[in-house]
Amino acid sequence: MTFSAKLAAKGAAVLAVGALALTACTNASETGGAAKPSGSGSASASFDPSSVKKDDSLASQVPDAIKSKGKLVVGSDTSYAPAEFLGGSDNATPMGYDVDLAKAIGAKLGLKTEVQTAEFTGILPALGPKYDLGMSSFTINSERLAAVNFVSYFKAGTAWAVQKGNPKKFSLDDICGKKVGVQTGTVQEDPDLKERNAKCTAAGKPAIEVVSLKAQTDLNTRLVNGSLDAMAADSPIVGYAVQQTNGAVEKLGDTYDSAPQGIAVAKSDTAFAQLIQKTVTSLMEDGTYKKILDSWNNAEGALSKSEVNPAV
Repeated sequence: MTFSAKLAAKGAAVLAVGALALTACTNASETGGAAKPSGSGSASASFDPSSVKKDDSLASQVPDAIKSKGKLVVGSDTSYAPAEFLGGSDNATPMGYDVDLAKAIGAKLGLKTEVQTAEFTGILPALGPKYDLGMSSFTINSERLAAVNFVSYFKAGTAWAVQKGNPKKFSLDDICGKKVGVQTGTVQEDPDLKERNAKCTAAGKPAIEVVSLKAQTDLNTRLVNGSLDAMAADSPIVGYAVQQTNGAVEKLGDTYDSAPQGIAVAKSDTAFAQLIQKTVTSLMEDGTYKKILDSWNNAEGALSKSEVNPAV
């Protein structure tokens, strides 16, 4: 998914809110599953919510409708590792840093957390009646803010990776003629690489050899074995690739085109959104937030503060 260049929402009328749900990231994530790694069951162990102490003050502010059922129901398109995906011994257990954070929020509020797999475009329209929260790497933008409340908690953008030590001496200042891997349908493919390629050919230089594959894990493998000079992907994907390959690949340069992501709450329930913001802030202050992101090698995406409906 590419967070900065969020694709335009599709549809209108009854489809309007659903269209706003289109993921912050790439086309691939919208169709589901493309970003899920093979062997995801070997990923980091799921977060233990018992390590988070209940905050009685915050818990007292939980709406009665949620308090009475004793659980926080979270809608998530579990097809985008390392944020949210299905893994574990049964390859069907929700995992990822969004899942861990959802569990931590629930524990802080004295609630159990139930993460339900959902179609991405169906999450935002179902907030309130079906889901208490939506956590699925939603980029916060003005269109979505018109339909739901958002509590900011993460930021992400585009990042590049090379083999450990960068043995091919790849540089973004000299990309023409290089073999670059990218996941099919992402904004790293179009417009990023497409625009870079246009500049190469306009300058009379060799075109970039773009290797576009559906599975991110296949790109990771090719980068490790040296058949690619570099790859471009969403920053959480690159951080996770570094972790999953035990450092056989490394990030190159800085993340760019970053944008904030948010936890979605029904538009009619601003008070609950404010409670979630206070809860995320508490998790930031007690170190749980950083611990979760560190465990998924994505501390780079940490925010210094959480806000309700931040300006974008």
